[in-house]
Amino acid sequence: MKKVVLAYSGGLDTSYCLKYLKNEKGYEVHTVLINTGGFDEAELAAIEERAYELGSAQHANLTIVDKYYDKAIKYLIYGNVLKNNTYPLSVSAERVFQAIEAIKYAKSVGAEAIAHGSTGAGNDQIRFDLIFQTIAPEIEIITPIRDLKLSRQEEVDYLSKNGVHYSWEKAQYSINKGLWGTSVGGKETLTSNQSLPSEAYPSQLQKTGEEKVTLQFEKGQLVGINGTLDIPTKNIVALEKLASAYAIGRDTHVGDTIIGIKGRVGFEAAAPLIIIKAHHLLEKHTLGKWQQYWKEQLGNWYGMLFHEGQFLDPVMRNIEAFLEDTQTTVNGTVIVSLKPYHFTLDGIESENDLMNTGFGQYGEMNNAWTSDDAKGFIKILGNAQNIFSSVNKLTHD
Repeated sequence: MKKVVLAYSGGLDTSYCLKYLKNEKGYEVHTVLINTGGFDEAELAAIEERAYELGSAQHANLTIVDKYYDKAIKYLIYGNVLKNNTYPLSVSAERVFQAIEAIKYAKSVGAEAIAHGSTGAGNDQIRFDLIFQTIAPEIEIITPIRDLKLSRQEEVDYLSKNGVHYSWEKAQYSINKGLWGTSVGGKETLTSNQSLPSEAYPSQLQKTGEEKVTLQFEKGQLVGINGTLDIPTKNIVALEKLASAYAIGRDTHVGDTIIGIKGRVGFEAAAPLIIIKAHHLLEKHTLGKWQQYWKEQLGNWYGMLFHEGQFLDPVMRNIEAFLEDTQTTVNGTVIVSLKPYHFTLDGIESENDLMNTGFGQYGEMNNAWTSDDAKGFIKILGNAQNIFSSVNKLTHD
């Protein structure tokens, strides 16, 4: 019997794929869940039990949270990556790493094929297939939902006919949770004018008022919260717990998909948005003008390539080397105020703060140069445009 590994999440799509591959195609189905921070131990155990109930011959839960941070999230923070200035690549990044680990697992168990539950109208199909075909071109890729062009209702109906009850109400919203945020897709995100209802988000407002939080960074990495030091992955989880109580981080991302159509998805990413904005503020104080300029260009490229599944392209390692090198002086504490549904950045404290120097205060005192120095600088600075205007007899009307 041929062996196929199914990248499994326990959701509707992969539950359908498991049943279909076993019953209709006669495969020995091995399931693997790659946990990038979206599941606790109880949830992992429940998903494993469910996989066996559906007919999995062997199931594995692989948790890669620290690897995911070290190989991906760290650089998304360094680059202040927000797709279309909005979305922190919550799903984009984790799909790439789920694909990498899933295909490695398929190779390790000697599978002839690997399967995933992506449709033919989204980005995930490309992320999975690009990684699979690069790492193991000899392994066949099977995509039942894409190939059969199935609707969610058809998946629910098929499972029901095969003795598996799946709530239609639950199926109407697709929720993907990971360390770097949670995406929420539903009927409203298929439109251009409707917003997701509040109850569709996994976190609900629990706190009112205002709470101050201090975030401590060392070389661009979040190493402490409110004076307590820990590893970055645990700090991300801790900050998410604090901020999600205020229902912070909700938004809707609209962007161009890899296949050329516009797409819309809701998301909840309290910790990622706070960390990126706090980190960016700290960089404004501790990096030079041209460092910030080129970081913005390369960070944007890095996020675009990552989003489109091009993580294995060697240029990504080049950009990562640049981003990491810029973080040497990004040290200090950022003060953040948490409030219902939003947050504010109050300020920073850093030994590397380029603003707190004796050279001068913006708009106030010039301590390191004279007025004649300033006049000469301005005259030379204007030379190029003055010469151009004079030679071309421009009137500037």
